[in-house]
Amino acid sequence: MGYQDIFKRYELKYMITKDQKQKILETIDPFMKEDQYGRSTICNIYYDTPDSLLIRRSLEKPFYKEKLRLRSYGVAGPDKQVFVELKKKYDGVVYKRRVGMTEKEAMAYLSKQAKAPVHSQITDEIDYFLDFYEGIYPAMYLSYEREAFFGKTDDNLRITFDENILWREEDVSLCKPVYGTPILESNQVLMEIKVAQAIPMELSTMLSKEGIFKNSFSKYGTAYLQKTGFSMIEYSA
Repeated sequence: MGYQDIFKRYELKYMITKDQKQKILETIDPFMKEDQYGRSTICNIYYDTPDSLLIRRSLEKPFYKEKLRLRSYGVAGPDKQVFVELKKKYDGVVYKRRVGMTEKEAMAYLSKQAKAPVHSQITDEIDYFLDFYEGIYPAMYLSYEREAFFGKTDDNLRITFDENILWREEDVSLCKPVYGTPILESNQVLMEIKVAQAIPMELSTMLSKEGIFKNSFSKYGTAYLQKTGFSMIEYSA
């Protein structure tokens, strides 16, 4: 398999209610449609060092940060396609590289038991990451139910709605059933607007009218704080 992607964009996050989600869906209907995955269960494995260096640095909100994860759409099997994703954020701009391979190939590759099945600039960057962070390992499983949309005339515009975000530290495998500890309340939805330039005026006007403002939210970071018992204020102190 040789599926590869490179993304460069702004990712804006909003914590909304289910009622607000419906209003937003009505607003974006004229200029957005469901993407190829539509409604799906996103399963992820986040990689970190034994002392949780990557997530601890991320929570400090540095100018530059990076993370590595393995993603599948739905529960995977050894021969199902998954995506190794390297995300970097620099001065508010997100750069994502990802490469597709089977789950079996990905687990062998990320544990450094085998080389990537396809060599590219992306795998060179991932190789460097794996070598740089000593002892990196699959630290946490995190899943959520997602509805994803993209612009009818602007492929760079994407909006996602994530609900039922769950995390766990046992059974850290994309092949295991979906379960874990929730990090959102039942009426909460995490919306992400991913754009290369500006948010469409219709949507921007609607968000302002409804009093919906962007905030900082990390799924892995929130799960880590929940696990350790810290609040964001306590962690930052």
